[in-house]
Amino acid sequence: MRLLLVHPSALMYSEIFLRLEPLGLERVAGAARDAGHEVRIVDLQVSDGRELAREFATFRPHAMGVSLNYLANIPEAIGLARAAKGAAPHCFVFFGGHSVSFVAEDVLEQAEGAVDAVVRGEGEPAVVPLLEALRDGGVDGVPGIVTTAGRGPEPQMMHSIDSPLPARDLMRHRRRYFIGELDPCASIEFTRGCPWDCSFCSAWTFYGRSYRKTSPDAAGAELASIREPNVFIVDDVAFIRPEHGHAIAAELERRRIRKRYYLETRSDVLLRNEEVFRRWTRLGLRYMFLGMEAIDAEGLDLYRKRVSPDENFRALEVARRLGINVAINLIVDPGWDEERFRLVREFALAVPEIVHLTVMTPYPGTEIWHTESRRLTTRDYRLFDIQHAVVPTALPLDAFYRELVRTQAVINRKHLGLRTAVGALRVLGGNLARGQTNFARMLWKFNRVYNPARQMADHRRPVRYELPLPQPVDIGSRRQLFVHTRPSGRRTQ
Repeated sequence: MRLLLVHPSALMYSEIFLRLEPLGLERVAGAARDAGHEVRIVDLQVSDGRELAREFATFRPHAMGVSLNYLANIPEAIGLARAAKGAAPHCFVFFGGHSVSFVAEDVLEQAEGAVDAVVRGEGEPAVVPLLEALRDGGVDGVPGIVTTAGRGPEPQMMHSIDSPLPARDLMRHRRRYFIGELDPCASIEFTRGCPWDCSFCSAWTFYGRSYRKTSPDAAGAELASIREPNVFIVDDVAFIRPEHGHAIAAELERRRIRKRYYLETRSDVLLRNEEVFRRWTRLGLRYMFLGMEAIDAEGLDLYRKRVSPDENFRALEVARRLGINVAINLIVDPGWDEERFRLVREFALAVPEIVHLTVMTPYPGTEIWHTESRRLTTRDYRLFDIQHAVVPTALPLDAFYRELVRTQAVINRKHLGLRTAVGALRVLGGNLARGQTNFARMLWKFNRVYNPARQMADHRRPVRYELPLPQPVDIGSRRQLFVHTRPSGRRTQ
């Protein structure tokens, strides 16, 4: 069968800081192609609607799948589904991905027949049974399937993440992917899942707190196949198991693979496994994202990070000693006042690290979606992008956005202002010499993308599609929050 896979447009923060290849969609494409199906991918982060329309018309897909890892893309995706059905009524349109897995029935209802099904859970084990069922005339028995007739069997979880390999060759605009100065940049996955249970995160509820690892041989072979000089390791928390990080490092040393790496991890993991991070700096680890989330114990307890402020600051010292550039994430609580923003600005200016701000957002699939006591001020999917306030703010909303953007602008000037111009020009020169302009374009877009007037205007847009209201759930039984479940007492490796 002919399968067209589509990734929606970039979100607000992706207009500046990063634009990553759709690795999950590439893996789904790989699974379908391995089974003998014809597959094409259109990524609207780097393409436009005209390219999608041409691809749809010339390829004439039997099925079109849209990846929805982000709630904010759901209205756009429904629009894509309507256009596909208008052009080819018999094309089977389905959605899949992390975020839509938690709101499948509601999205189907809102699509009013434009979407035939939503696939909950991991896409790789579902796509081939789905295409086979389409060929044979019915999809009700596909694991993870949700249609207007109800839910099918529970989603399947892959036992091994060594395969399928991502179909990177299907991406026509690979040079458009970057993260910061790592331009261009590919992505790779060494582990999947997270054993922690932070209240603001849905990674652990999606995977049922499972944790799986790729084999060192598979990781080395995949990295050897990547042409880009820079690689983002997309694991939720890198190198939780130090022996696994060392084993992959040994494989890269054996293969003499040298690239520049960016990864995400936790402060306690860095402190506990410093030696594996030291080894990776010799392989090219240059950047690290640390989700500190808060600078005080009260904030850390609120988000159930299970680390202390002291651990966070000691981790920053370790990263500095290792020569790793760190980007810190802090969660902005809508309850902040001017004084709190001032203190965060002081902190951001006092440390050498990059400080990144995201707004506290209760997402479906997170624990705070069910426990957050403040009422939602909007259910517009498009505002659930961690850059807008969706619960009441202590400050008037326009004042909240002014303080937020002011704080972000101070941080931006700190790293991209005159004091760092020489270093930025050196990086720019190297990228431009290779024909890479993503990082250069990023430097000049901040004021256009981040401004209070734009954010306020976003709240005034007409709303057609809204998030469902949270359903009562006994969060004492964690398994009720899970998309994937596994037998009690058994750990997925």
